[in-house]
Amino acid sequence: MAHSSTPTATTVTPAHSALRRFIGLALVHAVLVAGAVFMLAPFVWMLVTSIKPPAEIFSAEISLWPKQFYGVENFRFAFEKAPLLRFALNGVIICTGILVVQLLVAIPCAYALAKLNFPGRNLLFVLVLLGLCIPVQVPAMPLYIALAHLGLLNTYFSMMVPFFLSVFAIFLFRQFFRSFPDDIINAARLDGMSEFEIVWRIVTPSAWPAIAAFAVFSTVAHWNDLYWPLIVISDARLAPPPLGMMFFADAETGSNYGALTAAATILTAPLVIAFLIARRRFIDGITMTGVK
Repeated sequence: MAHSSTPTATTVTPAHSALRRFIGLALVHAVLVAGAVFMLAPFVWMLVTSIKPPAEIFSAEISLWPKQFYGVENFRFAFEKAPLLRFALNGVIICTGILVVQLLVAIPCAYALAKLNFPGRNLLFVLVLLGLCIPVQVPAMPLYIALAHLGLLNTYFSMMVPFFLSVFAIFLFRQFFRSFPDDIINAARLDGMSEFEIVWRIVTPSAWPAIAAFAVFSTVAHWNDLYWPLIVISDARLAPPPLGMMFFADAETGSNYGALTAAATILTAPLVIAFLIARRRFIDGITMTGVK
């Protein structure tokens, strides 16, 4: 008599499922930790170098903590030999001025592209996308000639004016505004509100996550910008942080890398603090959570 046998299916127990979930989470966190270490390594090295004496900086031995703490001397030298706080203040003025004008221009434009129906809207949006492909180096020469003829070189305005219109901001806010309910806008129109009032009193308050995300992008980009200030600024008193660091490195430090990294630490600190303050809004804006 023939006996028939059927294959038995492997039973997945709750313990096996929990083990797989644990391994998956461990791998994901391992990748994230490795990425975080890779990103933070330059900052850690900058901080460590800023508190080392010159002999240990050029030593072949690698150590994260100096044998002789030399941070007070390095930071004192940096503060005495360069107006670092003035460089930081210039960066704050430039980044704030650029960001304010960018928001005043981009938010109404993005609202019009997202919520208003008019001929050529799609074509205009395509032109906005094409504008993302144009770097600042393309209009640099005509902008420099125009500013020179107007006598506006060596001013805060000359460093800010090329960036007043941000096509990236228009694109970002347009994508965010598309998720805003049309019923709320129509109800506001029935109540007699103008489009201008709808933009600034109803739509914009809901867009704070997107505004915070763009503010981080804009501030980081213009705080670290060296190309354009190097063209239009020759007065060290108006120098933003990157240009000020270049003046400081050329004129004062020489091979004193401890003082140089101390100055870099001072000028990087405001940017890090601002990001830590806005990080939650920044994450919300990137993930595009929409209207809550």
